[in-house]
Amino acid sequence: MAKAEISWKRRTETGERLEVYAQHVGNRWIFYSRERRLGQWQAVAEPPLVDWLELLDAVQRRINRRLLRPEEEARVKKTIVERFPEAKI
Repeated sequence: MAKAEISWKRRTETGERLEVYAQHVGNRWIFYSRERRLGQWQAVAEPPLVDWLELLDAVQRRINRRLLRPEEEARVKKTIVERFPEAKI
């Protein structure tokens, strides 16, 4: 994966394992997911809040290691608030 990609694993509501990665392109993030290690990556049009919060956590950790610019945290938070107004960040 390139530097502009962050990945993680999570479980769906039905208990299935899901691999997710987010790719930073320009000033936005594009999410992809797959069910199994050998499955095809599928673009996610509307990623859920849990994926956005996982991305925010990863961005914050990368900022601390000086791998991302500090402005990126504000951009991700702004996007989360726009998409999920009820979310408490």
